[in-house]
Amino acid sequence: MLNKLHIVADKNIPFFKGTLDNIAEVEYLSGEDFSPEKVKNADALIIRTRTICNKNLLQGSNVKFIGTATIGYDHIDTDFCKQNNIYWTNAPGCNAPSVAQYIVSALLTLAKKYNFSLSEKTLGIVGVGNVGKEIEKAAKTLGVRILLNDPPRQEKEELPHFVSLNTIAKEADIITFHTPITCKGKYPTYHLFNDDFANLLTKKPIIINAARGEVTETESLLHALDKKIISNCVIDCWENEPNINKTLLESITLATPHIAGYSTDGKATATRMVISSLCSFFNIDSNKITTFEVANPIKECIFTSSTSLDDILYDIVNQSYSIEKESSNFKNCPEKFEVIRNSYPLRREFFAFTANVPQADKKVLQTLKNLGFKTKKQ
Repeated sequence: MLNKLHIVADKNIPFFKGTLDNIAEVEYLSGEDFSPEKVKNADALIIRTRTICNKNLLQGSNVKFIGTATIGYDHIDTDFCKQNNIYWTNAPGCNAPSVAQYIVSALLTLAKKYNFSLSEKTLGIVGVGNVGKEIEKAAKTLGVRILLNDPPRQEKEELPHFVSLNTIAKEADIITFHTPITCKGKYPTYHLFNDDFANLLTKKPIIINAARGEVTETESLLHALDKKIISNCVIDCWENEPNINKTLLESITLATPHIAGYSTDGKATATRMVISSLCSFFNIDSNKITTFEVANPIKECIFTSSTSLDDILYDIVNQSYSIEKESSNFKNCPEKFEVIRNSYPLRREFFAFTANVPQADKKVLQTLKNLGFKTKKQ
């Protein structure tokens, strides 16, 4: 049976190619090339967010398993899958450290560019799942005051330190969204940032969307920027990707093409999670899978001669991952949204780097370690 297993996989999923080829027939396609004809005889689909798995694609097919190498799964019609006995799985938490790295770089870059101290700011985190928890941890390390909002978790867990969205609107200097996209239910997140929410804001906050494009309503963001209800935005996730709003792109300081979670480590974790689920579902011996390794960064040891904590953090984080550089590259060619995503270069997370800081004291070294860096002091 194993030799007859037919898998159709997105060819741009990192590290996947070759892992199952010795035990299954694997066909590799671009995400947009998945069609009813191509998947009809497949037992399993391995996909990313660009492949919409619904009745139009799956009706009448042999598909029994869908694995998406992503956190989100709104591109999968889960009701149709349930009705047709198609098992599906995603990779929750796979890129949480990657998104946290992105947010840390954004916060330090904004603080440097606009000359403010993060220790004097309040960060509102909307959505405290795997990603939100990582950001909470990183933000605490940076000394930011934190407000947490997650109604579904609050309802289930009765968390006394969680606050309402209204409290975040009134008290936060920076608001970052990390929810899934939901249109139904008690707590829908579609257009969570809209005109009504904007009208509650009191501190002209910076808005960050590294969740899903539809969490923030584009026209509401533009209106809030124009009326100075908000001071700035960091946008990684856009409505109508890849056909994004160019006016919003030009109006904000930091803009990237949905790559916050695109660290090489996060991608590798997602691929491993999907392979593990597939092996479990089809009773495949995992020892028969071809393994892979993640390449080391080109420059593993990064150096700064800065002396203040803020400057040290900015220098070290910027050398390991620069959101400013990525934003500049994207703004120069926004029409290459998909090209940038599909050819994204090696990006290692903080733990892959050693920070060499000759002037560091114990507090500096501990802060770097808490962010995940290895440390070295001459």
